[in-house]
Amino acid sequence: MDTFCNRLLLFWLMPIMNLFAASSDATAKLSDKTLVYCSGGSPSGFDASQSWSILNHTASAYTIYNRLLEVDGGQIQPSLADRWTISSDGRVYTFHLRRGVKFHTTPWFKPTRDFNAEDVLFTFERMRNPDMPFRKAYPTEFPFWHHSNFDTIISKIEIPDRSDPYTVRFTLKSVNAPFLFNLAVASASILSAEYAAQLLKTGKPSDINWKPVGTGPFIFEKYVKDATVRFDGNPEYWKPDDVRLSKLIFEITPDAKVRMQKLKMNECQVSADLRPVDITAFEPDPNFHVLRQQGLNMSYLAYNITHKPLDNVRVRRALDMAIDKKAIIDGVFEGRAQVAVAPLAPLQWPYDKSLKDAPRDLEQAKALLVDADYPDGFSISLFMAPIERPYNPNARLMAEMIQSDWAKIGVKAHIVINEDLSKHIKSGHEGKHDTILFGWNGGNGDPDDWLKLL
Repeated sequence: MDTFCNRLLLFWLMPIMNLFAASSDATAKLSDKTLVYCSGGSPSGFDASQSWSILNHTASAYTIYNRLLEVDGGQIQPSLADRWTISSDGRVYTFHLRRGVKFHTTPWFKPTRDFNAEDVLFTFERMRNPDMPFRKAYPTEFPFWHHSNFDTIISKIEIPDRSDPYTVRFTLKSVNAPFLFNLAVASASILSAEYAAQLLKTGKPSDINWKPVGTGPFIFEKYVKDATVRFDGNPEYWKPDDVRLSKLIFEITPDAKVRMQKLKMNECQVSADLRPVDITAFEPDPNFHVLRQQGLNMSYLAYNITHKPLDNVRVRRALDMAIDKKAIIDGVFEGRAQVAVAPLAPLQWPYDKSLKDAPRDLEQAKALLVDADYPDGFSISLFMAPIERPYNPNARLMAEMIQSDWAKIGVKAHIVINEDLSKHIKSGHEGKHDTILFGWNGGNGDPDDWLKLL
């Protein structure tokens, strides 16, 4: 989203919850197990570097690939890089890579070597350099590269000693505090340079997106559009204890109600993106396990401040003051969320617990509109997408509740429905809205991942 939006109005944090059907065969061999996961939508590809979507990353980054680093409990942890050093001036990062890591063997690719620095160089040079041969053969966009500031801060990526294929170096133009955190996001997943060379030679570079090869715990088998994605467990995974399945199947089921029915019928054993009403219904059932933790996500209302009267801060304050946020938390999230008081989540280290939200006050809101020369109110649009997301399980209800609250201070909101998420995002980027409902799932836990991107 561009800078025409004033975002600091309201948002909610809600728990991330997954629902598991209890296993009836606890003695089955791990290597013989198949797990079916009810996915909320279809991936638009399997090259994690091209996407900023949690839906795509679930089906690619966290199954097929690994990254140089991972974030666990808010802390940077080794992954494909098992150690690293930082220069005294904070600009040069040298990564020493894990040895013995193997890329997937598939019907379309047979690796001849282990993972090494050439793969790191290819992965990031492809994003950095528009003139590299593979990028020119298969031009695409890499939102992560720009959103993380990598396009402006990375000066050079190199293998400092060609006799050592397990060391790679990044040189930055200036110090960048979240650099390591950004190397741990899904979009920084490492690809195979050898596979890319094969695709370039055969004239099929776009297969890197549709026939993926990685080093991760699962090997891509096939994708049936809008139906299933099938994976095999990786028998050569470098963390063998992490692979406890022989087969993993993503059953694409956009309707949350249908996902719950499939879970009850054991047609899938895991479902994510639960509606709050489903959590309430399944919690008492001993045959299911609800796994929960506080979510690193938010729901927010954004204003287009290039549109009058939203360029006036008193108008924006009046609109915020009119919204009954507690009612929305109770009605949309069934109480499983909290009012936000800053553009950071409580899970993040700079979160200030002393901040308080402005109280709801309809009379004060009306007075602000009078001060702003809108005593009789005005009409605005409120854009929404009728999709269920972790940060907003019922956007239609939320929009209608905001519409009703604004009507109490004389503001008429016309709800505009974008039928899918891509159109919704596009309308926001183009600034067609007056106000728009959006949300965000945090990628790496660093505040920069929220404040800069949003």
